[in-house]
Amino acid sequence: MLTQETIRQHLEGEITVGLYAISPSTQRCKWVAIDADYKNAMEDLLKLQYHLWQDKVEPALEMSKRGGHLWILLAAPLLAKDCRLYIHDLAARLGVPVKGSGLEDGIEVFPRHNAIGEKEFGNAIRGPLGIHRGANCRFWFHGADYTLEAQMAYLNGLNKLTEAELQSFIAGKEMPVTASDRKLNLKPAPKPPGRPIRPEFRILDHVGKVRKVGRNYVGRCPACADSGHDRSGDNLAILIQDPRFYKCWAGCTKEMIRAAVGQPIRVRQESARQENLR
Repeated sequence: MLTQETIRQHLEGEITVGLYAISPSTQRCKWVAIDADYKNAMEDLLKLQYHLWQDKVEPALEMSKRGGHLWILLAAPLLAKDCRLYIHDLAARLGVPVKGSGLEDGIEVFPRHNAIGEKEFGNAIRGPLGIHRGANCRFWFHGADYTLEAQMAYLNGLNKLTEAELQSFIAGKEMPVTASDRKLNLKPAPKPPGRPIRPEFRILDHVGKVRKVGRNYVGRCPACADSGHDRSGDNLAILIQDPRFYKCWAGCTKEMIRAAVGQPIRVRQESARQENLR
């Protein structure tokens, strides 16, 4: 539970909490966070921050180990799907990439799902103003002195996004279609004549129990499991619309996942031959 004692320990650096955004009983969240940790990530975050200001939304910019986070505080719990629609639509209009569905680099929007099932959690993000255990330091918000008192006063002074404002931003809009989504509608290329057709790899045949979360099946990542990780069994996301698209949120590559299930990705003979000539 997120008690006052837990918050005290987090702020004083005794522990570092991870925050889950969505309440499964209401499918609502009290905050939205945009995480970016790729090349030119800060440029995209500043672009998003500027245009959020144009909507009179006041995001707080927090540095991180490799990029940063934008936090948007809400006046009351709002539907996760509406919050995600607002940020995804803004990112699409600004040309800011969104990670997932085949894209390796891009922002990550928390909450990561439109809805979650009963007793599910979704994905966590490090709570602000705590100690980043990897970097062993605290990352501060821009806009206030680097003391906990000044930082809390700054956050308390920000305008909180209301439901009426959010609804005005998303009226008549739908979740944008990404370049990766459009690929799903392409017809498969014809098989070259004379070549044997290998059985298509199906990731769902090689993972255990999965559950539906938003547009994805979610389950345990085989590569993480081999390393003794993914105890919560939710690192692997598989696109329901086309299970050929799957991703480990902990960073395991497709090569690692395929190898873990005993179905390594074949290297083309020509590529292997060229490699041998080097």
